[in-house]
Amino acid sequence: MARQLYTARLEKKVCLSESAQCYHFDFVIDEIEKFELEPGQFASMTAPDPTGKQQTRAYSLAAATNKNHFELCINRVEGGFFSNYLANLPIGATVQMHGPHGHFVLNTPVTDSFLVATGTGIAPMRAMTQWLFPENGPDRSNGKEISLFFGTRYPTELYYHEYFTELEKKHANFHYTTTVSRAGEEFTGNRGYVQKYISERVEERAKQLGITLPMTPLPDDTPASELKFDIYAYICGLNNMVSSVRDALTGYGWHKKQVIFERYD
Repeated sequence: MARQLYTARLEKKVCLSESAQCYHFDFVIDEIEKFELEPGQFASMTAPDPTGKQQTRAYSLAAATNKNHFELCINRVEGGFFSNYLANLPIGATVQMHGPHGHFVLNTPVTDSFLVATGTGIAPMRAMTQWLFPENGPDRSNGKEISLFFGTRYPTELYYHEYFTELEKKHANFHYTTTVSRAGEEFTGNRGYVQKYISERVEERAKQLGITLPMTPLPDDTPASELKFDIYAYICGLNNMVSSVRDALTGYGWHKKQVIFERYD
């Protein structure tokens, strides 16, 4: 079955980081009234390259449903066609797309959750938190503890930092942890990789629950009601980080159905 193609018009473009050449895009689909998506899904953008060959790239949606808009967070890739094509688009230009697609979405009902991201993997986490904690509308988190762990190379790559910082101030059940792996000596925040801070939180939670780690692995068909550790993890980023965090959590005895991931390399 042919996919429904839409024409997306670029309404706004903001440079989030000059050094990383990362941009936030706000597109509008004028032909529809509402672009329905599940936070965590992606859109597929399509355009002809200089040889005339049609290219398609998938990008995580960086915002929850907002009328007929959708938003992306993309950085330039040296030698890459599509990231540079989008970065060079002028306001008002159009591009073809289809979607939303994907199964990297929040479990229902909402559980205590770890949202783990590096780089532009923060895009679906922004969409998820906008849905959980909407500015106008009921809180959908149901009081569950939502912890975001965001790792970058440099402080200038902490995309949407002000938004997440303000969200933490407004909601006692939202926790925001950042860490930087290549900061200069003047940097006073957390250093290293996200795995360290996730492990600390897991061990702290295990003590609260009276659980000895590592837990005995459970069979694949174990129902959710019988899972000993009551946190789900949603991980998005480059393969090495995703694999490392996934292995660390399953090494603690987390059931694999509690570790949901999307990797983009």
